[in-house]
Amino acid sequence: MRRSEREITDKDELFEILSGCQVIRLALFDEKYPYIVPLSFGLERKGEEITVFFHCANEGKKADLLKENDSVCIEADCFGGYFGEGMNLTTAYKSVIGYGNCKKCEGEEKLRGLELLLSHCKGEADRSVLSKCAALDVTAVYKITLDELTGKKNIQ
Repeated sequence: MRRSEREITDKDELFEILSGCQVIRLALFDEKYPYIVPLSFGLERKGEEITVFFHCANEGKKADLLKENDSVCIEADCFGGYFGEGMNLTTAYKSVIGYGNCKKCEGEEKLRGLELLLSHCKGEADRSVLSKCAALDVTAVYKITLDELTGKKNIQ
């Protein structure tokens, strides 16, 4: 990293930043160009392992690309505005980039992923309502187990 003084290596801080973001950007391998899409998400940490969950339709471009290659990259950031003057103007931010593999969830794991997603986005999740949801059969839930997570910040 070119600006090593801005690098974040502490796992707790990296997880805190990711937890504070509302959207991740998911990058997938496509034929001619990378494919990137913004997503709402849920997450959990067990020891050093961080897992990110998202939902989408059972069919579509994401599902097709993930069948071909489950290696993914995520990015999330928190913009804090601009500070400084003239040629010393800079951006306040915190950001993380993670790499891992993405797998489709089924059964209990699917419900857990939806719980975490709703909890992160809305602050609450009711398992009894989720398990009876009419859209559950046409909704896919994926989990990304992050093998690597890096971060960077510039805070005034």
